[in-house]
Amino acid sequence: MIRTPLRPLARILAAREKGENPDVIERENIRLRHEDMRDRARLRAESRLFLLGVAFFVAFAVVGARMGLLAATEPMEPQARAFSTPIIAERADITDRKGRILATNLITHSLYAQPQSMVDPGEVARKLGEIFSDLDVQRLTKDFSGTRKFVWVKKKISPEQMQMVHEIGSPGLLFGPREMRLYPNGSIAAHVLGGASFGREGVASAEVVGTAGVEKVFDTWLRDPGNGGAPLELALDLTVQSTVEDVLWGGMNLMNAKAGTAVLMDVATGEVIAMASLPDFDPNTRPAPLTKGDAGDSPLFNRAVQGVYELGSTFKIFAIGQALDLGLVSADTMIDTKGPLVWGKYKIRDFHDYGKQLSVTDVIVKSSNIGTAHIAQMIGAARQQEFLKTLGFLEPTTVELVEAPTGKPLLPKKWSEISTMTISYGHGLSASPLHLAAAYATIANGGLKVTPTILKKTAPSDGVRVISQSTAATLRSMLRQVVTRGTATFGEVSGYAVGGKTGTADKPKPTGGYYKDKVIATFASVFPSHDPKYVLVVTLDEPVETSGTEPRRTAGWTAVPVGAEIIRRTAPLLGLRPEVEPGTEAAVTLVRN
Repeated sequence: MIRTPLRPLARILAAREKGENPDVIERENIRLRHEDMRDRARLRAESRLFLLGVAFFVAFAVVGARMGLLAATEPMEPQARAFSTPIIAERADITDRKGRILATNLITHSLYAQPQSMVDPGEVARKLGEIFSDLDVQRLTKDFSGTRKFVWVKKKISPEQMQMVHEIGSPGLLFGPREMRLYPNGSIAAHVLGGASFGREGVASAEVVGTAGVEKVFDTWLRDPGNGGAPLELALDLTVQSTVEDVLWGGMNLMNAKAGTAVLMDVATGEVIAMASLPDFDPNTRPAPLTKGDAGDSPLFNRAVQGVYELGSTFKIFAIGQALDLGLVSADTMIDTKGPLVWGKYKIRDFHDYGKQLSVTDVIVKSSNIGTAHIAQMIGAARQQEFLKTLGFLEPTTVELVEAPTGKPLLPKKWSEISTMTISYGHGLSASPLHLAAAYATIANGGLKVTPTILKKTAPSDGVRVISQSTAATLRSMLRQVVTRGTATFGEVSGYAVGGKTGTADKPKPTGGYYKDKVIATFASVFPSHDPKYVLVVTLDEPVETSGTEPRRTAGWTAVPVGAEIIRRTAPLLGLRPEVEPGTEAAVTLVRN
């Protein structure tokens, strides 16, 4: 910068020559210099104020924009950040065959605590105890007052509970969003769905994993993002399932039964349209498994799949069917039924005395143990064992439930001749009601082996042939006669031509032997018998019908009426219209000469 001198020599000399005062020149230069300095200082100040104003404007704009964004979004709790594998919380829905929701997801919140941020931990624990009655207040107070920096309080809470916790006003109580599994239909199809729980957990999310049923079997598939959110479609029909459970529950109460199960199956595809096991549970609040006692006493126990029972006379149709297919007998062959049938130290008796002989058809209709045992002797142990193996009775079912492998049939240690005879009428081999339903479906569909499935299918199963079509037709005719004139007359449902077979087996004692006053009663049915579409198996545990002067426990009095009511209620829901059963042949009657 060039500074102008206050007393420039040229101007001083010129002023002296003119007689002027040179000091005036100095004062004028000082004034001009001060004015210049003042102008520059003002310019600097104005620039600084402008820049400061711009800075304040930008800062307030950023704060205002952030406040607006927060006001326009859902409130979120602070989240702890950690470097770990992300938790995938999304889980696909499960639907019935018509797309109705059986299991879905619900966004909820978890509650956790950071005790170091609490002012009065004891008071906070007390107020939490008032909101959540299942919390241990003393334990919570100890946790809050100790050295812990993080405490889980509740893994999932309702919006109402969340609001009440907010009102406590403690900065140490925090919420984390998470996804939970919801079963909107409560206990309906509980044993099929199974249930889900939390796996890996964080404050911001939790991993939902299957614990039983299809939730466990298809756990990986349900959590796979590659499925694009497509639901898992089951073969179940929600309306039919609900109806079956309602009727079975009422039947259990009427028949004073300890428990009951029912399986409704499509004979062409093997699809399980309904599977009920009672008592049941609500998968939204799945109870803990029993740690002692009989597993069958737990509501978690799926009697249709896990329960293996001696299914009594329902097995007789398999012995008759094999003998017919081998050409050993025909429907009209007369069989010795004189009793008792003695084999070594064993005696086989019938429930009633049926005389010296019955036709093969009447052996089924009247349910003769002696007649069936004689037919089983014709078949022999090896052939019987191979036939039952083909029907699937020697291995657990392959239905898509995690409990299926536990339903392993109980077989005789040595398949002797007496075993062959007793197994032919349902004693000495224990299987599940689902085994029985699949085997009856094999008869109903014309003799092709049926593999049960809980998944929706679009085409009939392509099973191996077990018996011929003509044998299957003969067996269906026999099953129809059991209902029209045999042991299952209470099973008749007008318009639906029900065919079926009863089975009553003494219940085994845990210590060996059998109870004299406790039975497993089963009714295995097909409908309509002239063109079968469905198989229904109903099994009651320890039923007693008490309307008469003496208690009655046989399946004809207990399981059959329950099965008939299920058919009466579900057949219309399945799209079956009641119709007149076709006659044997057309005939002309002469009424006038």
